[in-house]
Amino acid sequence: MALGTSDNQRRFDDPVAVLGDRLKGGSIYKLLAENGHELFPDDYFADCYSGARDGRPTVPARILATVMLLQAFEGLSDREATDRLGFDLRWQAAAGVAVGAEAFHATVLVGARNRLRASERPRRLFEDTKVVAKATGALGQRARVLDSTPIYDAVATEDTVTQLRAVIRKLLVVLDQSADPLAAEVRRALSRDDEYATPGKPPCDWDDRGAREALVDALVKDANAALDALSDHELEGATKAAAELLALVSGQDVAMSEDGIFRIVRGVAKDRVISTTDTEARHGHKSKNRHFDGYKA
Repeated sequence: MALGTSDNQRRFDDPVAVLGDRLKGGSIYKLLAENGHELFPDDYFADCYSGARDGRPTVPARILATVMLLQAFEGLSDREATDRLGFDLRWQAAAGVAVGAEAFHATVLVGARNRLRASERPRRLFEDTKVVAKATGALGQRARVLDSTPIYDAVATEDTVTQLRAVIRKLLVVLDQSADPLAAEVRRALSRDDEYATPGKPPCDWDDRGAREALVDALVKDANAALDALSDHELEGATKAAAELLALVSGQDVAMSEDGIFRIVRGVAKDRVISTTDTEARHGHKSKNRHFDGYKA
């Protein structure tokens, strides 16, 4: 993909001119409108994409950084944030785009966020903005105190059955990809009539409570059997990570009853993994009645 570049020329449809005095001094919108081109040059995220096969996104760094900052500031989802860029004059002024600018797709934020978290400066947006805010006096003697800011994730939250089967399948895939002889040993330990070759839930009569419980019990026992098969081996890299995820998922939602059957327990385990595709996402809440799945910043 080509590198996105910002348009720094003032236009007749400039939202800063349209808003005039309504773009109040001291606001984050005015701060970004006046300093965004210096804060977020076109190569601002270059290090995040140094090893990327497809290069950097076509969205200019200033626009992407501004949307991510304002998303955290207002507590919006990815889709809400990109929609806001398309109709909110304050966002358009802050991002340095023309009135009525077309927003980019929400999934761009997911990729950018993942790369930013993996970079050497994952909090650069907040650190750099704070420096400019202090230098320009935009903060004055005030400080905005946050307990946390929800960062919503795009992954689908997975139920216990889906997760159990997915982590067993993930371990087998990793072993197969590395041509590890342990793959055959793990498969011999599994008792379910399931090759774990496809994603998703296995067949089951979901209206039958006994059938559901039998499936959960069989999946947990397969997970434990796989871990037992690996217990005497030194694991490294992706195999170690897959085994650790298997151990975590197989113990977070289930417990053995007095009859020796593994069943799903009531309640939610602390720090529960909610997705096997994004293991850092968690259940969160901003208030007693407002919940979200994603991250806290």
